[in-house]
Amino acid sequence: MTKTKLKKENSTSKKIKELTGVKPERVSKEQLEKIQDLVNKLNRSQIQVGRIEVEKHELVHMIARVNDELTLMQGELEKEYGTFDINITDGLINYPKENGEVNKKD
Repeated sequence: MTKTKLKKENSTSKKIKELTGVKPERVSKEQLEKIQDLVNKLNRSQIQVGRIEVEKHELVHMIARVNDELTLMQGELEKEYGTFDINITDGLINYPKENGEVNKKD
């Protein structure tokens, strides 16, 4: 059979199905490919979001650990120097003022 005859038969059978109320069994090949492409994009995006969320979760835990370590260090500094108010750029200890004067240790 030639292509035109096949197209005509397909077109005719499609019309007959429409008139008799028969519903199509499948979507077109192009529609199926588009659906598959969209679902694949969605799945890849969801996987990527999952990876980012796991990384975020790990970073939040690391922040908590570092905060705990900083709190311990502040306690050590308070015990040794009477304050944990330290300039983190140059290490200068900012002692609390008592009676308007800085309390300097000699």
